[in-house]
Amino acid sequence: MQNLKQTLTGLSLMGLAMLAGCSLPGVYKIDIQQGNVVTQDMIDQLRPGMTRQQVRFIMGSPLIQDTFHPNRWDYLYSLQAAGGQRKQERVSLVFNGDNQLSGLAGDFMPGTSREQQIMGTDSGTTVDPTAPAQPSAPAAVPEAPAVPGSTEDNIQKEIDSARPAAVPTPDRIRTDGQ
Repeated sequence: MQNLKQTLTGLSLMGLAMLAGCSLPGVYKIDIQQGNVVTQDMIDQLRPGMTRQQVRFIMGSPLIQDTFHPNRWDYLYSLQAAGGQRKQERVSLVFNGDNQLSGLAGDFMPGTSREQQIMGTDSGTTVDPTAPAQPSAPAAVPEAPAVPGSTEDNIQKEIDSARPAAVPTPDRIRTDGQ
């Protein structure tokens, strides 16, 4: 009787030890990051008239350099945290014919740092939503349209609906001693 009791106790403890290695239903999913990480501080460093090399030094290599839009660089970043909803941020930089930065469009606006958003202070930068968009260079060869509903079609719709915003220029430094 005592031997049976010890055997049952031993089997119970071994079974509990084996169950400790099991987890509840559900698979661990990792965070999936894709694209270029773009921060508001990087956008704030951009100035009109910067060359492509200067912009590449600040922002890194663009994710998309479209052959049909050579004066536009696109930076995309997406994060899907542990199987949750995918969050996507994008920025399009527009260059003029002299290869100098002339505008930007996307989820970031120049002159609005995260600290200013949190503290509620005004940066002095205003954006006129009714201002006409700057035209981009015309495409030399017409593109074949993307399949409706495809990821490429959705990204192209987002990019085409974006309007460039002028990059603010800093105020001149006062040297009159005040």
